[in-house]
Amino acid sequence: MEVFDCIRTRRSIRKYKDKPVPWDNVVEILQAGKYAPFAGNIFNVKFIVVKNEAKREAIAEASVQQYWMQDAPVHIVVVGEPEKAERYYGTRGARLYTIQGAAAAVENMLLTSHSLGLGSCWVGAFDEEEIRRLCNLPEHVNVQGIITIGYADENPSSPPKHRIEHIMFFEKWFGRIEGPKTGLGYWSPY
Repeated sequence: MEVFDCIRTRRSIRKYKDKPVPWDNVVEILQAGKYAPFAGNIFNVKFIVVKNEAKREAIAEASVQQYWMQDAPVHIVVVGEPEKAERYYGTRGARLYTIQGAAAAVENMLLTSHSLGLGSCWVGAFDEEEIRRLCNLPEHVNVQGIITIGYADENPSSPPKHRIEHIMFFEKWFGRIEGPKTGLGYWSPY
């Protein structure tokens, strides 16, 4: 699958078939997360793979009762280690760069799941302390997100997307195209 096609056709999947995901696919998805960009190449995330049914049910409960999650045969809990980034970048590293790196890793894993014919969903709503307890996480790490993975049992339609001219400016806020015509043509969003 071409990269842009993968990006364009990926959907958040919340209904899964009762079919196991091959371990080789899980490893490939984790490898994709490993190749995400991190500030200063400080890889400060870890991935907790959860396949146990009772634990997946508990994670769904701790994720503000999103019970659809328990049907996904694989959960990946993405955990950040902010202290590693803080050593080099101070508060900005701990608060921002850790989140950015984890988000890049999650997107890589979502796209890889889709390219392998699997469905996935990025879950950001959860009780962090309960997830910490369920996954036996140390105090110095924090939960950045949860990814559900499995074979899709739904085919969601594409949500509406903004036109490019409504989401970008040139050079500055509300900046307009000036000068020669570009591939986007002459336009201003306002």
